[in-house]
Amino acid sequence: MKKEAVKIKTAVRTKHGSRYSQRLRAEGRMPGVVYGHKQDPVSVDFDAKELLGLVRGGQKVFTLDMTGAKGEGQMVLIRDVQFDYLGNNPVHVDFARVDANERVHTKVRIELKGDAKGLKTAGAILVHPFSEIEIECRVIDLPEYITVEIADLDLNEQITAGEVKLPSADMKLITDTHSVVAQIVEAKEEVVAEATTVAAAGAAGPEVIGEKERLEKAAADAKPGAKPAAGAKPAAGAPAAKAAAPAAKK
Repeated sequence: MKKEAVKIKTAVRTKHGSRYSQRLRAEGRMPGVVYGHKQDPVSVDFDAKELLGLVRGGQKVFTLDMTGAKGEGQMVLIRDVQFDYLGNNPVHVDFARVDANERVHTKVRIELKGDAKGLKTAGAILVHPFSEIEIECRVIDLPEYITVEIADLDLNEQITAGEVKLPSADMKLITDTHSVVAQIVEAKEEVVAEATTVAAAGAAGPEVIGEKERLEKAAADAKPGAKPAAGAKPAAGAPAAKAAAPAAKK
């Protein structure tokens, strides 16, 4: 936990709109907005590389460095990071004004520590459904991440959110206590190829003895000029063959 918020340089935006925001991002800036505490929202932008580097490191609380602007030294908490339509690149950040001793609800990254003994079993894998848990605490006590020890985690065992030790007794868990944070399970290979083969064989149907020869013979008879087999009868519904015309008299 850090008792002092990281300072980040901020510029006030006077222009708005998607085109202007795209231009900012092309210049390496990240548009955002600061709101809350019964004050008017302020549109701002930051150095994208600096901000995203701090956010990926788990930093959520900042002090705004806006020299000569209203809001200089204001402490803020990241409330939302918006991504592009593919969900890959951050495009906008929302900050809420906060006080150091104010209690807030926010998500904190989970960091797994140790080599789980259950992973020594052949075919065992570590399942980590949640990378964050939500807690309530004072802004000044907000940790960058919460460490979860998994060294003693064995096969078919799990650690739930309710079993995670929070860094301070003053913190309160908001995430459902039954949510699984880490679990060791045995990976079972699914026999897909065999099932597919069986399904394909069933779809094709049983082979009829002599069917192949019958079809080949029918195809040969259907060729133009081919003579019908001796004793063959016309198919049902087919018109009878016309009698040959008499030879012309000389």
